[in-house]
Amino acid sequence: MLLQTNRQSLQSPLKTFCVLVVHFLRTHSCKGQSQLIGSSQPIVATVGDDIILPCHLEPAMDVAAMTLEWTRSDSDPINVHVCRAGQDLTHVKHPSYRGRTSLFTDELKQGNISLKLSKVKLSDGGKYKCNIPTLNQQSSVELFVASDAASSPVISVVLQCESKGWHPEPEVFWLDGEGNLLSAGRKETVRGPDDLYTVSSRVTVEKRHNNNFTCRVQQNNINQTRETHVIVPDDFFKVQSSSSPVTVGLVVCLVLIVAAAVFFFGWKWRQNMIKTKRSRRDETEGGSKNVSKSNDTQMQPLNAAGTEGETVYPTVSAENKIKVLQDEVNKLRDEKKSLDTKKNELEEQLRNEEQRRINAETEVETLKEQLEKKNKERDTSPASQSSTTEHDGTQEGRDVSSSDMSNQASS
Repeated sequence: MLLQTNRQSLQSPLKTFCVLVVHFLRTHSCKGQSQLIGSSQPIVATVGDDIILPCHLEPAMDVAAMTLEWTRSDSDPINVHVCRAGQDLTHVKHPSYRGRTSLFTDELKQGNISLKLSKVKLSDGGKYKCNIPTLNQQSSVELFVASDAASSPVISVVLQCESKGWHPEPEVFWLDGEGNLLSAGRKETVRGPDDLYTVSSRVTVEKRHNNNFTCRVQQNNINQTRETHVIVPDDFFKVQSSSSPVTVGLVVCLVLIVAAAVFFFGWKWRQNMIKTKRSRRDETEGGSKNVSKSNDTQMQPLNAAGTEGETVYPTVSAENKIKVLQDEVNKLRDEKKSLDTKKNELEEQLRNEEQRRINAETEVETLKEQLEKKNKERDTSPASQSSTTEHDGTQEGRDVSSSDMSNQASS
């Protein structure tokens, strides 16, 4: 009994010591275990390229005798490449990867299990995982596949043509510089209240050797044709093959801004020239003019004759003209608003009169019905029947008396 107790007391410290030794060995071995490293950045490839999906152990160790796996979770089966003890297991991989994947067998001893993928397809894009089941290690690599079929950008210009005052309805054609018909958009036709047609059409054109285009409107029945030519400058089509859409947009905006600035400064220069000429003419002819001014805000023409007998008018700036036109527009708007108000009032009065007429007709019909009803009641009442009987009796008595008198006279 004492021997058994001593054995149990010795087994307990021994068991504790073994557990500590095992824990120490595990901790020491984990500190020196290799890590599988993939790529933190996506791998970018073009269709048809041969690329490498990197994956290796750090620190390096020999994995030639181990099972090595490359997989994709979004494919079925998921295996892309499987190598066991240096032998490729082709029967377990996805059919689309057969003959296109391989490992660097000479570098397996250094822990390099990178995958070489040949003739990349668009379907190859996705997230891959390299895995060493024996070491319970895995890492991931993402592959982006781009198409090489993208063409250089081509700039096109949309031209619009419109013609009014046609009857019957005409046809619209677009022609290039050689007289060839261009494929245009659908013709739009609008028929006005005067039965005259307005036709319009659009066409999208690209750069040609002369950029000369013609819009032709013709009516064969009356043998009538109208056409207009336009030449599109080459600058509208110029673009470098490497230019991005943003660059093209900036160039177009810059062209529009420059064109607007040129137009504005040209218009301003012309206005200044007109003002200068008018001021000089006024100074030259000022001594021979008799200008009559009035308190009226409207400008009246001067009847002073110039050296050549022409009638001279006072100078009116563009701003004043615009202001006068705006005042006229506002006045017309106010008059239109007043007329609309009067129109609405008249319509309301007409509606009220119509309603009164309907009410009067309804009252007349009601009175007629009541009158007919009273006549019927009077005809069917007993007093009316008795009065009718008495009237008949009296008439009969009168007839009898007449007969007697006639007899007496004959006798």
